[in-house]
Amino acid sequence: MINILCIIFFPLVFMGLIHRVKAIMVGRKGKSLWQNQRDFIKLLQKGEVLSVNATAITRIAPVLSLAATLTAALFVPFLSTRTLLCFRGDFILVIYLLTLSKGIMALAAMDSGSSFQGMGTSRELSFTDFLEPAFFLIIAALIISVGAGSLSAIFALQNLVSGGIWNVFASLFIAIALYIILLVESCRVPFDDPATHLELTMIHEVMVLDYSGFSLAVIHYTGALKIFIYASLISHLIIPAGSFFGWYLLILAGVYIFTGVLESLMARFRMNRNLELVLVPLSIAMLTLTVLLVINMGAW
Repeated sequence: MINILCIIFFPLVFMGLIHRVKAIMVGRKGKSLWQNQRDFIKLLQKGEVLSVNATAITRIAPVLSLAATLTAALFVPFLSTRTLLCFRGDFILVIYLLTLSKGIMALAAMDSGSSFQGMGTSRELSFTDFLEPAFFLIIAALIISVGAGSLSAIFALQNLVSGGIWNVFASLFIAIALYIILLVESCRVPFDDPATHLELTMIHEVMVLDYSGFSLAVIHYTGALKIFIYASLISHLIIPAGSFFGWYLLILAGVYIFTGVLESLMARFRMNRNLELVLVPLSIAMLTLTVLLVINMGAW
């Protein structure tokens, strides 16, 4: 029940933390941490305007995307390391559910028949092609390190301050790789700018231009939930052994604050630079997995 409450209330609250930090960095007061919840409720009450040419895919895609992301979240540890759903190898299902969520929205964007939305879809999917194998390699490295088989057990047993030097090495570099994946999957700076309105630089935002009202509220919540999932996994890598509740919230808030600071200090990269940076998590995961394999075979 604790994790379910986290899934419902925390994603939009912590997204407000990013906006507040960005406002403070530029000398503004900024909106309340609860403003995202108010906007979410307001959008739920509004009507929708859809093209007469829109098919059923456009209408049901936001709800299906949310359903896939919510199902994946049920396997992820949040405030409690005990998850509602758990089985050996469940991380494979989680990875594919998150990919399915993005694939559904890509289909909806293509359904519009707009070359503009097709451009944004091709850009976003080109990033995803490298992230899925990177996530698999990250999980493989963690399994070698801790020997667990479910997502909750893997991240509950692995942290930066337990074990030997190689455990610290694996946790640190995997946390960096997961954070880059978070930036890409949530379309944040330097990969994308959620506040941009420049046509040639839009990626994720162009995919949801046709949505309004209830569907747009669902899309915003789904995006916030994805960030919350990755930020929670990073937090579980860093939480000191023997402590949990306070450290989890502190590290989670730190991830969001760092994201806000990063977006305030950096500009988005050019498209060719984005593809180079997307390869970094894959390279880190391959390096970490190789080192851990060598250690476990007794070569060092």
